[in-house]
Amino acid sequence: MAKYDLAIIGSGPGGYNTAVRASQWGLKTVVIEKDGFLGGTCLHVGCIPTKVLLHHAEIYDTFKNAKEFGIDVKEFSLNWPAVLARKEKIVTKHAKGIEFLFRKNKVDLIQGWGRWAGPGRVSVEKDGKTTEIEATHILFATGSAARSLPGMDIDGETILSNIEILNLPAVPKSLVIVGAGAVGVEFASAFNSFGTQVTVLEMLPRVTPIEDEEISAELEKSLKKKGIQIFTEAKVESVKKDAQGATVAFTDKAGKTQTISAERVLMAVGRVPKTANLGLDKSKAKLERGFVHTGPYMETAEPRVYAIGDIVAGMPQLAHAASMEGITCVAKITGKQMPPIEKTRIPNATYCEPQVASIGLTERAAREEGYTVKTGKFPFLGNSKATILGHHEGFIKVVADEKTGELLGVHIIGVLATEIIAESVAALQLEATVDDLMSTVHAHPTVWEAMSDAVAAVRGLAINA
Repeated sequence: MAKYDLAIIGSGPGGYNTAVRASQWGLKTVVIEKDGFLGGTCLHVGCIPTKVLLHHAEIYDTFKNAKEFGIDVKEFSLNWPAVLARKEKIVTKHAKGIEFLFRKNKVDLIQGWGRWAGPGRVSVEKDGKTTEIEATHILFATGSAARSLPGMDIDGETILSNIEILNLPAVPKSLVIVGAGAVGVEFASAFNSFGTQVTVLEMLPRVTPIEDEEISAELEKSLKKKGIQIFTEAKVESVKKDAQGATVAFTDKAGKTQTISAERVLMAVGRVPKTANLGLDKSKAKLERGFVHTGPYMETAEPRVYAIGDIVAGMPQLAHAASMEGITCVAKITGKQMPPIEKTRIPNATYCEPQVASIGLTERAAREEGYTVKTGKFPFLGNSKATILGHHEGFIKVVADEKTGELLGVHIIGVLATEIIAESVAALQLEATVDDLMSTVHAHPTVWEAMSDAVAAVRGLAINA
C-alpha cells in the first residue's frame, strides 16, 4: 500500500496549489482526481473560460467604437467558432501547465474517485476497481456544482448551467439569466456585447448583492445603459420549454406576474458543495447542508482531515480563497508560522463591464460593527488614464475609521477594477491607514493612481475631483 504525508482529493485551484506548496515544504503528496484532466471547475468550465469570453467581448466592443480611436474599420464580425477554439486552447495550455508543475515538484497523481476510508486511509475507485492508500493527512478540495431552482432542472440544452453556456454552437438571440451575482452579471455582460438580448432576474433587491450598495446601484445603471433588462426582487415561478426555447414566468417587485421568452435560460443561482459520496458522513467531520465546518486552519472535527474551497461552510466560494486556505492548512501541518486566512481579507473580483472589485467591509457592514465610518469616493471621470482608455464610468469608494484612519474596505467599479484592487488587498493585510496610502507615491498616468485621490477624499483632500 502506497504511503503519503498528504493526500488531496480534487485538483482545482485549491487542490493543485496546496499540493505544490506541500511538496515544496517537504511533504510526500498525492492528488486524487476523478476526471481525466487537472484544474477542476475553475480552469475548465468556470473562471478561466468565462474570462476568455469576457476578454473577447471587450475586444469586440472596442472594434464597435474604433472610430473614436481614429481607426476606420469598415467590416468586422464575430467568429464564434474561433472564439470557442481559442478558449479551449487556453484551457488546454494551463491544464498541461499543472501537469508540468506536478512533475517538477514530484507530486503524485492518481485518477479515480477518492473517499475517506477511515483514519489515515483513502480509497480510490476507478473502472469498478478499488485501491487504497495511506496518508497521514487527508485534505478534501472537491469544489462545487451549479444549483438550480425547484422544478427547473438544468437540461443542458435550453436550461443551462455555467458548463453548457460555454459551449453553445451559436450566440443566442435572446437569453434570460436567473441570478445577478458574479456569474450572472459576467455572462450578461459578455453575451450582451456579442449581440444577445439579455434579461436578468434577481430575487434580492439589487444586483451583486454582496457588494457595497453604491457599487450595486452603479452597476445596475451601467448594465441597463448597455441595453440589458434587469428585474430585481423578481421571484421566478416557472421555466417552461417550447419550440422557440423557453418561457420564464416571474413575479415582479410590484407583485405582478410577467413572462419573458428566450432561446436559452441560464441558471446562476449559486453553487452546491460536492461532498456526497466522499465518506465524510462516516467521519467525525461536521456537515451542514453539504458544507463542511472547519477550524481556523481548515481542520475538520475528524483528526488530520481537512477541507478547503467551495465545500467549506461560511467561506466565499472563490478560487483564490481555496488556494490560500490550502496553503495556510499546509503551513500549520508543517509547523510554519503563518496566520489563518481571514474572510475580510479575501478580495472579490467580478469581470463584467464595467468591472467590480472589493476587499474588506462595506459601508453598511462597518457601521453595523460599530465603527465611526468616514468614506471617500473618487470618480474615474477625473482620471487621465481612464480618459485615454475611453472608460470614464465608475468610481473607487474607500471605507475607513474616522478616528484612526484605519482602512476598513475598498470598493471599485470601473476600468481594470480587478487589477487595481491589488494595492487595497495589500493595505488591508498590512493594516494600513488612509494616511499611509496618501503618502504612497502612485505612478502617473495610471488608472491605479485614482486610489490616491480616493483615500485623500476620506480626509476631504482629493485633488482631482
